[in-house]
Order: sequence, then C-alpha cells, then structure tokens
Amino acid sequence: MPPFTHLQVDTSPAGVRTITLDRPDRLNAVNPTLATTFPQAMREAAEDDAVRVVVITGAGRAFCAGLDLSAPAVPGTSRAEQLDPYYWVGAWVHAVTQCEKPVIAALNGVAAGAGFGLALACDLRVMSAEATLTAGYVRRGLSPDAGVSWFLPRLIGQARAGDIILTGRDVSATEAERIGLVSAVWAADEFASRVDAYSTQLAGGPPIAFALTKRLLLASAEATLDQQLREELTHIKSCFATADVREAMAAFKEKRAPVFRGE
Repeated sequence: MPPFTHLQVDTSPAGVRTITLDRPDRLNAVNPTLATTFPQAMREAAEDDAVRVVVITGAGRAFCAGLDLSAPAVPGTSRAEQLDPYYWVGAWVHAVTQCEKPVIAALNGVAAGAGFGLALACDLRVMSAEATLTAGYVRRGLSPDAGVSWFLPRLIGQARAGDIILTGRDVSATEAERIGLVSAVWAADEFASRVDAYSTQLAGGPPIAFALTKRLLLASAEATLDQQLREELTHIKSCFATADVREAMAAFKEKRAPVFRGE
C-alpha cells in the first residue's frame, strides 16, 4: 500500500482500515493535495477484500476544518477540472458513498464545511464529547459543497438543516446526538478505544450483506416504495445464496457467534 500525502492509513488484524486526515497544524483542512489523495485512499480501501470496515478520523484536535483558508485554491484550474462536476470535495463524497463497506466518521474534533460534509456522507457517525460540528459556509460568504445541502435535510429534516446551514452555528455533541446526526457520543479520553471496539465489532459482520444493504440505503432516497421492495427482494435472494447465511444458520443452531467470510 503506497503512502498518501497528508494521510495516515492503517489496517487492523480485524480488517478495519483507518484513514486519518493528517494536517494537524492546519486542523486537517483541505488543500489540493488532500483533495486528491483522500479519494484515492478510499478507492483502495473499497477494492481490498481484506478491508471489512473503513474509519475516517483526523490527526490532532480536529476532524477536518474544511477549506484551508491560509492559501485557498480555486477549485478547477485545468479545463478537465473545470468540466468535472464532481471535482474537489465532490470526489470525497463519491468515494465514500461508492464504497460498499461500512464507513464510520470518528469525529474526534471540529468538523466544518467540507469536513462536515465528509462526515455526513459516511454511513455512521460517532463523536467525541468535546467535538463540534458546523456547516460554517455562511461565515465566509459561501454556499454549501461536499453534499451538505443533500445529506443534512435527509438526516434531520428541512427545518433543522436550514437552521444549521443558514446560521452557520456550532452544533455540540449533545445536540448532534439528540437530533440524530450522530449515533454515539463518547468521552474524549476514551474516544479512540471506543471507536476501535465499535469498528472491530462491525468488522465481524457479513461483507456481502453489508454491500447490498448500502446499495439499498443509497437508492432509497430516490426510489419509490415499489422500486425499493423489488430491490430488497432481489438483494435478500442474493444473500440467501451465500455461504455466510449458511454459516449464520449453523451458528444459530449451535448457539455460537457466526464467522462471516464474505463468501
């Protein structure tokens, strides 16, 4: 696995691939290099069968503070970049949503702007009690990017999303858990160990069922009920044909935990 500039990439024996945004001196803010390397690292994790779960987190005291305002780059300087509708942090969102493995945002510190969008694109979000979230765009005279205007209303409703985006205010961990933006909040001093235990437990799940479930969840936002019912039936039939389901049935009869192999 090649090194990625501004990223730390590690894989545990359980198959948890942790991708750490690594510009702590800039609160892991996005510069052109990080905008390019992160999708590459995500695609590599998606293609590696040894990876069962992906965790995204930040080095130091932040998750990701959004665009690096110390030397802001205008996204899309070449013709190809200017014509690519998913260039810049749009590529982050695509890389996360197209990964058919569970992706966890481990929000160790502030997530703002594109960092907030990156967290929203993940399947699961867990948060340090000391972290904060903010869309933040209006503070700089900007409109949202990184899928914030798409994910946030679907997660918490139009009214709450409008409040968070249009005011640019900070959202505490307590509020984020209350309104359903994150599924768990853990004390800062135990956050890393809790993320490790949570992701390791998830990594023991059935990879094929996870992939098909992610397809269903992604399609559900635009599908009719009839379309979704048909897709659910198609996918569960595929699951029943796997060795993992046979293993789960045997484990149930034998009163033991199943061992899923993604077969």
